[in-house]
Amino acid sequence: MERLPTMSAASGKWIAGLVCGWALAASTPAAGRRLFVEPFATKTSPDKLRRYVISELSKFPSVSLVDGKSGADEILGGGGEIWVKGYRSLNPRSGRLPSDGTPIYGGYLSVELRNPDGEVVWSYLATPGNDGGDISKDLAKRIAKHVAAALEEAPAPPRAALPAQPAIAIHGAGATFPYPVYSKWLTNYRRENPAVDISYEPVGSEAGIRRLLEGKVDFGASDNPQALREISPENESRYLFFPSVAGAVVPIVNLPGVTSDVSFTPEALAGIYLGKITKWNDPVLRQSNRGVNLPDLDIVVVYRGDGSGTSYAFTDFLWKAVPEWKAEVGSGLNPKWPVGRGASGNEGVANLVKEMGGSIGYVEYIYALEHHLSFGKVRNQAGEFVTASLESIAAAVSHAAPAGEDFKISVVNAPGAESYPIASFTWLVVPAHIADGARRQALAAFLRWMLGPGQAQSAALGYLALPKELVARELAAIGGLH
Repeated sequence: MERLPTMSAASGKWIAGLVCGWALAASTPAAGRRLFVEPFATKTSPDKLRRYVISELSKFPSVSLVDGKSGADEILGGGGEIWVKGYRSLNPRSGRLPSDGTPIYGGYLSVELRNPDGEVVWSYLATPGNDGGDISKDLAKRIAKHVAAALEEAPAPPRAALPAQPAIAIHGAGATFPYPVYSKWLTNYRRENPAVDISYEPVGSEAGIRRLLEGKVDFGASDNPQALREISPENESRYLFFPSVAGAVVPIVNLPGVTSDVSFTPEALAGIYLGKITKWNDPVLRQSNRGVNLPDLDIVVVYRGDGSGTSYAFTDFLWKAVPEWKAEVGSGLNPKWPVGRGASGNEGVANLVKEMGGSIGYVEYIYALEHHLSFGKVRNQAGEFVTASLESIAAAVSHAAPAGEDFKISVVNAPGAESYPIASFTWLVVPAHIADGARRQALAAFLRWMLGPGQAQSAALGYLALPKELVARELAAIGGLH
C-alpha cells in the first residue's frame, strides 16, 4: 500500500495545509481576498490582539482588509485563554522562583475563518511561544502567517446544500478523546439539517463499542483500531472503521513551583507507571530535565479507570518503545495498571491531576489546554523531545501507511525528528449492514459531512484534519454501506 506523503516528500506548504484542514485549498491562487477581523473573545487585551493581527495581516499582499462584515469574503474570529504560568528568572543561579522577569505563558487561541453564510472554511489553534516578550504580538504573528497562507489559495467552491432527509434520531457513544470536536460537529450539523437529531455520549471507547454491539446506538467511537478485536473478535468483520481526525495524547503534570515543561523519555513514563520511579527528582527524570528544579516530591500516578482508547494509544506507545513495558503490561483499552488511581474519561483524569500536587496523568491534547495543565515533551523514535502541536501531529501523520481498506492506520511512535510520538487517529465505528434505509442514508450523509465541512472545523480545537488522500478513500468506502 502506498504511503501518504512523507515529510521528506512533502513541502512545508503541504504540512501547513494538513494542519489547517485543506479548507481553502484549490488549484489557483486568489490575491486580494477581502477579510474582516472580528474582536477576539479573550480575557486579556482582546482589542490589542486584534490590532496586532490586523497590522500583521496588512503586510501580506494576499489579504485585503475591510472595515465590516458586509464587504468581506471571509471573517476571521476566535477565542481562548492565555495565562502566565510563571516567570523565567533573570538570575538563573538564584534557585528561587521570581515574581518578575520573563513571563512564561500557557494557553491557546482557537481561530476560524467563516464565509458570509457563517460556515467555517478554515481553522487553526495558536499557542504561545516560549520566547517571552509581548504575547499579543507573538500570537498575532503566528495567526497572520497561517491565515495569509490559507488566503493565498483559491477559495473553496460553494458547498452544496445537504439533501433533505426525513426526521430521524441517530445516536452514538464512545471515546472521550474526540468528544470536544464531535460535540462541535454535531451542534453544527443539527443546525444545518434540523431534521436529523444526532447525538453522542462520551462514555469511553469500551463502553461505546459494547453499546454498539448490543444495538443500543447507531455508531460507536474509539481511539483503538483493534477495539472490536479485543472486545468481540467474532463480530469484527461486521463493522467498518472510519478515521475522523487525528489528535495527541499528552502526559499532564501538576508540579507546584515548576513552570518549565518536563521532558519524558519513554523509559521514564514506563518507570513511573510501573511504580519503579516514585519521586520527581529521580535520576532518570533529572537526566532529561537538566536545568529544571524537579522537587523531592512523591509522584501520584493517575490513569483511566474505564476502558479507554486514550489508554490504548498511551500504552501502545510504551509497548512499542519500552521492552520492559511490553513484557509486564502490554497495551489495550483497559490494561492492568501496576500502580495509581483511576479516573473516568479524559475530563476525569484532567480534573484529578489538577487537584493533586505531584500528580501525573495522560489526556488528549485539548483537555490539557482547557484545564490549564502543563504537559510534557516526549522523546520520539528519532531521539528528539517533541511537544504536542498541530505541526508535530501532522509530522507523525505524514508517515502513515494504510494497512488495508479498513483504515486501521497507526501513527504511534512514528519516525521523523519532528513527529510527536503519541499521536493517533480516532475512529467512528458503524455497522457494514444497516437494514433501515433511512437510518443508513442519514448516517452516510453525516459521515460525508464529517469528511468535508467537519474537517475545516477540527484544527481550532487542536485536532488534525485528515489528509486529502485518506478522505477520498473514505468517501468511496461510504458507498459500500448497505
